Amino acid sequence: MSKSCLVSGGAGFIGSYLCESLVKGGYKVFCVDNFLTGSRNNVADLMEEEGFLLVNADVVRKLPEVLVESEIDYIFHLASPASPNSQSPISYMNLPLETMDVNSLGTRRLLRLARKKQARFLLASTSEIYGDPKQHPQTEDYWGYVNPHGPRSCYDESKRFAEALTMVYKRKFKVDVRIARIFNTYGPRMDMRDGRAIVNFIIQALKGEPMTVHGRGKQTRSFCYVDDMVAGLKKAMFSKEANSRVFNLGNPDEYTIMELAKKIKRLTKSKSKFSYKTMPEDDPAKRKPDISKARKELNWRPKVKLTEGLNKTIKYFEKKLAEKE
Repeated sequence: MSKSCLVSGGAGFIGSYLCESLVKGGYKVFCVDNFLTGSRNNVADLMEEEGFLLVNADVVRKLPEVLVESEIDYIFHLASPASPNSQSPISYMNLPLETMDVNSLGTRRLLRLARKKQARFLLASTSEIYGDPKQHPQTEDYWGYVNPHGPRSCYDESKRFAEALTMVYKRKFKVDVRIARIFNTYGPRMDMRDGRAIVNFIIQALKGEPMTVHGRGKQTRSFCYVDDMVAGLKKAMFSKEANSRVFNLGNPDEYTIMELAKKIKRLTKSKSKFSYKTMPEDDPAKRKPDISKARKELNWRPKVKLTEGLNKTIKYFEKKLAEKE
């Protein structure tokens, strides 16, 4: 009998790739999404698969009977808005209460389900819990430097709360948990409204519009291709030794935002100019994961180089823009 996985946020960007990979791996998958930021189109190709069930539900609310009554062996909790860009309608800044609810009430509801089902639980946390870090690169034992009431706090602090809640369920109820701190991830299926640097730069470059750079573009980020991220999430979940462990998952190759913009301009053969705007409040100056723990304990490391991943992502957005014309 095949094992069953529940993926909250399963119709989202990363979630849809995870669902696809799990179905291919022979797992029965309950894809749970309320489509606040996810899309049915992301999982359209899975709808006819025998081992896939799309459940339109909000994990903040009462869970539907199909989940309560079914056997569930693994719970991947990915549900949450993730974009910080205030210009995006699907950003956590524009959905602050929904973001805080899903990372608090939603996390607790799924932890209760994990306890009831004796299921293994993975919390998809975020590099944002490090805030504007004073340690570089960031290791899992760094507690972060976070503004608790700034514009990003609805996401940063609710994810920190979700981590604390997850570990309470480990200590108090012996639930088998693990936490994956996801760093910047990109690839096809990213929402055109996402608002993050890679999406904005690609769309602006393809349209020949000015490419918006905040500050002078000296802030750094690392970018992990979605296939690598999914592989890391699966390794974290399916490793018995990962119980109660916290892992950074991301690509440690570090680029300035300006380097990223120039690379995308070159790959798209764009004639766009650069437009400089004021840095957003609390925007981290540096962000780079130390993944030595994931390498050692999960035998995981990203394989896709930035140029390769960007080319695939650019082709996706070329097609999406052509469909709009």
